[in-house]
Amino acid sequence: MGGFFGVASKTDCVFDLFFGTDYHSHLGTRRAGMAVYGKDKGFDRSIHNIENAPFRTKFDKDVTEMSGYLGIGCISDYEPQPLIVRSHHGTYSIVTVGRINNVEQILMEIFRSGHTHFLEMSGGDINATELVAAIINQRDNLIEGLQYAQELIDGSMTILLLTSKGLYAARDKMGRTPVVIGKKDDAFCASFESFAFLNLGYKEYRELGPGEIAVITPEGVRTLVKPGKDMKICTFLWIYYGYPSSSYEGVSVEEMRYRCGAALARRDMQESPDVHPDTIAGVPDSGTPHAIGYANESGIPFSRPFIKYTPTWPRSFMPTMQSQRNLIAKMKLIPIHELIQDRSLLLIDDSIVRGTQLRETTEFLYQSGAREVHIRPGCPPLLYGCKYLNFSRSTSDMELITRRVIKKLEGDREDVDLRPYADPKNPQYQEMVHEIGKELNFTSLRYHRLDDMIQSVGIDPSKLCTYCWNGQE
Repeated sequence: MGGFFGVASKTDCVFDLFFGTDYHSHLGTRRAGMAVYGKDKGFDRSIHNIENAPFRTKFDKDVTEMSGYLGIGCISDYEPQPLIVRSHHGTYSIVTVGRINNVEQILMEIFRSGHTHFLEMSGGDINATELVAAIINQRDNLIEGLQYAQELIDGSMTILLLTSKGLYAARDKMGRTPVVIGKKDDAFCASFESFAFLNLGYKEYRELGPGEIAVITPEGVRTLVKPGKDMKICTFLWIYYGYPSSSYEGVSVEEMRYRCGAALARRDMQESPDVHPDTIAGVPDSGTPHAIGYANESGIPFSRPFIKYTPTWPRSFMPTMQSQRNLIAKMKLIPIHELIQDRSLLLIDDSIVRGTQLRETTEFLYQSGAREVHIRPGCPPLLYGCKYLNFSRSTSDMELITRRVIKKLEGDREDVDLRPYADPKNPQYQEMVHEIGKELNFTSLRYHRLDDMIQSVGIDPSKLCTYCWNGQE
């Protein structure tokens, strides 16, 4: 995934840029960077690896040495950025959040247009942000270049670009990720997360629409390309990735999760009347508000039978190897045996992806004395890997627990129709859920329904992307 923050200020912007970027640390685990522009020093940039230390630790020296009144920063889950680019547009710095599915096609088109080259990263891939800059540079001005990038890229790409005159913010053409503008007396900012600027004295000014391009200066915000009418914002932002204090399209993340949990409870009372848990619990952190909503609606007490140990295990410390990630995820959870022993627990997590961590959490609860562990994910079964945003490092849809179970049920057929597995009314769906619950050793398993989840968001369903659940674009 990744997040970004940009500032255009009448005074030095580095303090705001440092903390605004830091507030996006939950969105990425590998790289972080800041770039600033000032009339005295011109462009200045710093990039650090944050795999083994948090953003603030790595950048505490830079924040005392950098200066400028315009700046952009990012947290990245993969490529190093921001980049500083020198082109016929002049010098600019750029950060991106998104995914490019047609990299090879774009590379061939750029190579055909003239002699150029790209630096490969350590894994052999092209830096996506460098590729976006190359696309922009194919046009005569930055605005046309930003529009061309949005047209050419298959996937999703939101761009924040820093020039000596101001910031250009370009939300991806279908609005899958947010861009929120904040305002205070002497500055404007652009942010992925709406909460990131509140403690810095900004108030929410407005959100950019899908495909909108705006220029931001210390004096104001001006739309250069009007937003499109169609939007497909990622629903998973509310379910998992969004920070609790954020809101997207006017919908609070925390409140949406409460509504999700309440809808789960109502459906459970209708369809699982034989399940009688002693207590409701959430897998911290994002599963907790879902569990609170469930407990409030059902009247069953909420408790915290295990606590996430955060003083030395923030998300930024998670390693890249999946086996180590699984081990550390287990090490983070500290049991409270008095709240587990001989109890029937109903546990809510935001989702089930591979299933490994939730299976280990369930085993951990059994070993700690739980009598039953009922699982209620806050979203439907994930059947498709996201092709619009880099939500995970998965390289194949077969890493999903659903797809592995479907293969077990269907054999090695390559023409399996996944649609029946997305419909709770179909026997294929019910058999898949039964097999997942058995494989992961849950006492019972029932997923959130897509219609209930969409209703919990509360905006026009046509504006929501639900591809990972039903394959519909």
